[in-house]
Amino acid sequence: MLMPKRVKYRKQQRGHNRGMAHRGNTVAFGEYGLMALEATWMTSRQIEAARRAISHHVKRGGKIWIRIFPDKPVTAKPAETRMGSGKGAVDHYVAVIKPGRILFELAGVRPEVAHEALERAAQKLPIKCKIVPREDLEGAA
Repeated sequence: MLMPKRVKYRKQQRGHNRGMAHRGNTVAFGEYGLMALEATWMTSRQIEAARRAISHHVKRGGKIWIRIFPDKPVTAKPAETRMGSGKGAVDHYVAVIKPGRILFELAGVRPEVAHEALERAAQKLPIKCKIVPREDLEGAA
């Protein structure tokens, strides 16, 4: 499971998830990418499930880049606890996703294999996604 090794502050406020992704919105490393079309908090479990779906479909061939990291702590109070008595303990970590963010990248496999692998990964995620090719590949393809 992905999570930070250490953090400066254990607990964070929720914040707002508005606007489009201005960073991490282009395919930088691989040949194909999986782009988020909606905003969400993506847990480390969801990221891992998508990663497994990709690596299983490409049969451990090619190269996979995970372009997101769950660095936001989410707290939860224990079940059947009365209100008050402070903020709950850190339960899990999430990655804050904005529309346009590239989540995964894939290279070194045939285009149809990459497309199918990224589609399977998208089904594991809680948002709508689309598969995008690298910008400089569009002219060649």
